[in-house]
Amino acid sequence: MRDLRIVFMGTPAFAVTILSSILQQKYNVVGVVTAPDKPAGRGRKINESAVKKFAIEKNLPVLQPTNLKSEAFIKELIGLKPNVQVVVAFRMLPKLVWQLPSLGTFNLHASLLPQYRGAAPIHWAIINGEEKTGTTTFFIDEKIDTGAMILQNEVMIQDDETVGSLHDKLMNKGADLVLDTLRLIQQAKIETTLQPQNEILKEAPKLNRENTKIDWSDSLNNIYNKIRGLDPFPAAWTTLVQGDKEEPLKIFGVQKEIANHNHTTGKIIVSKKEFKIAVQDGYINCLELQLPGKRKMKVTDLLNGLQFTADAYVR
Repeated sequence: MRDLRIVFMGTPAFAVTILSSILQQKYNVVGVVTAPDKPAGRGRKINESAVKKFAIEKNLPVLQPTNLKSEAFIKELIGLKPNVQVVVAFRMLPKLVWQLPSLGTFNLHASLLPQYRGAAPIHWAIINGEEKTGTTTFFIDEKIDTGAMILQNEVMIQDDETVGSLHDKLMNKGADLVLDTLRLIQQAKIETTLQPQNEILKEAPKLNRENTKIDWSDSLNNIYNKIRGLDPFPAAWTTLVQGDKEEPLKIFGVQKEIANHNHTTGKIIVSKKEFKIAVQDGYINCLELQLPGKRKMKVTDLLNGLQFTADAYVR
């Protein structure tokens, strides 16, 4: 059995669960690399990454390089004497970093590679209506998410799944996969599989203002999937129009209703307890909404204090 000296690289809460599971199994984590602190919020309070907060709590050495190629960082990294690096939700690494440990640098990716390479694999799997996804460990190479695969596991996507619930499932499955991968490395039993080069690939690009906007001319299923795939973060949005007033509206929990109707696409139908939007083959029933400057609210609560005009619609 090899003695592992692990450097862990990650930033968000997703990565904390993986790091915690490694520590629980008594692996020797000699250091943690995470994002630099940055000001956040209206008060510009300095915000530390979830991984940094956890690492400090566990008395682990923390490195926060702004430049992954800097001599100072490379010197610190070499000083930790890692022989394996584990990367979860971090930045693209330069070659001199991922080539450093003798037993390799592997990444956990939240999809069944080669599908959904990129920044937002969990979101896009739901947005595209996939029935299953999973996690993959692979050795890092020069490109993004293209390296030789080590292990995979599958997770089924439920009909009412949101990116929030799927995130948590994949986080826990990913922790198991990372531990299995470390055991194989420790036992010198690693076997890898090259990623297929001839498949038609679905991408997982970074989410932005444009690709999170709802297209109400799309099908009922596609709209339903898009809203679920962006709930709770960063949230699907639309423009609410009432007379001369226009404002952005974020939509969260939804149900779909297949129906024939004569309403124009985007028409809002409101009752005492219901807020639904007409689409080409039915309605999207909205359960949670958020108006600018307001907190996210259940529709039943929102309708108690807010009136919508008869001509209200979204576009």
